[in-house]
Amino acid sequence: MSDETPEEAEVDDVPLEEPPTEEPPVEEAEQEPEEERDPLEVALERAEVAEKEIAYKDAEIQNVRKRLMAEKAEAIQYGGMGMARRMLTVLADVDRAMTGIEEDDQSPVAQGLRLLRNKMWHELQADGVSPIEAKGAEFDPSKMEAIATIPPSEDFPSGTVVDVLEQGYTYKSKVIIVARVVVASE
Repeated sequence: MSDETPEEAEVDDVPLEEPPTEEPPVEEAEQEPEEERDPLEVALERAEVAEKEIAYKDAEIQNVRKRLMAEKAEAIQYGGMGMARRMLTVLADVDRAMTGIEEDDQSPVAQGLRLLRNKMWHELQADGVSPIEAKGAEFDPSKMEAIATIPPSEDFPSGTVVDVLEQGYTYKSKVIIVARVVVASE
């Protein structure tokens, strides 16, 4: 048998730990190069980063300023669009009232309606309202709404506006009321 005692046998089975090697901590290794760097170089790097940041922020401010100026200009240019749209509905009501009046009617009511209609239309035109010319033109879905379609003919090929049911209008370059039309289509 062996001369070992049970206590000694247990000690032999336990793995021995290797003594830790002396490695410098990671933080100390990183700090050493910073300490060795010239403070002027560090300051120059920080200044360069700050200059880039300032240039970026300045460009961002300029972009915001340009965007706000464009929005302001558009608000000024199209500020009357809502009023023009509302006045066009009143003009349409006046036109409907005039359908019951004969052209040769010289009554004060007929003359008043004609005067009112002409005055409103001239004021709207002066503000930038213009009618959408649709009849006989090619159908444009950005300015027109097709209410009905009919088969094409020699006079009206496919995709052409045959009739205008409700007049459409633009305010400067924007459509404020779409023209409701009949289109020739297959």
